[in-house]
Amino acid sequence: MTEFETIKVERVDRVAILTINRPEKLNALNSTVHREGVAALDELREDDSVRVVVITGTGEKAFIAGADISEFEGKTPVTQRATFHQRTLFNSIDVFPKPVIAMVNGFCLGGGNELALACDLRVCSDNARFSQPEINLGIIPGGGGTQRLTRLIGEGRSMEICLTGDMIDAETAYRFGLVNHVHPAGELREKTLELAAKIADKAPIALQLVKEAVKFASRSNLDEGLRREVDLFAVCFSTEDKVEGVSAFLEKRKPEFKGK
Repeated sequence: MTEFETIKVERVDRVAILTINRPEKLNALNSTVHREGVAALDELREDDSVRVVVITGTGEKAFIAGADISEFEGKTPVTQRATFHQRTLFNSIDVFPKPVIAMVNGFCLGGGNELALACDLRVCSDNARFSQPEINLGIIPGGGGTQRLTRLIGEGRSMEICLTGDMIDAETAYRFGLVNHVHPAGELREKTLELAAKIADKAPIALQLVKEAVKFASRSNLDEGLRREVDLFAVCFSTEDKVEGVSAFLEKRKPEFKGK
């Protein structure tokens, strides 16, 4: 694995943990984080030994405390638009074929919340705090905050979060459906890796197809979604993992999926 300036990658069995490592800036997202994060995901995409990716930030104080605002100074509408039309960490996570879990420790603000929203699942500590505070800078979210948040928790709650810029706590985030699980801070890594390992134990091709089908559901109408689901369901019948899964079920044993 390539060594990066702002990204650390470690392996725990079939799970890769990608850590944004800018503790002096509360892991704020800058152009280097985006570039290196995209490169790291490209490598993990091609590594068949990795079945699930967990994304987190260094330290207990912040997952990601937003974008690095110092990079906003001097930007023109043209340059800023061009930046976000490139391969950002947000859209690279969104289209990544393997399941991605955000392990949210502490502040998850602005671009940090948008990055978590791009992930497939979100697990947070009980001291996590979430917000889209861009309105306080006279701007709006630009990394998917208005779009993915609305699809996840509904228009009314998304509207309030984006209009006020207020923070919500972990329990509120769970009640809204923003996060899947809340754990005591001291147990966050253990519990997140338990979930990641459980998912990594499943058939890799089926995991990829589930991710494609579920994401398609929020971006299409029901008839289109049902047709896509049937097509992807049928694709599963061409895999060795399907044969192994059915055989293991009938033989009452644990399947050994190989991603073929």
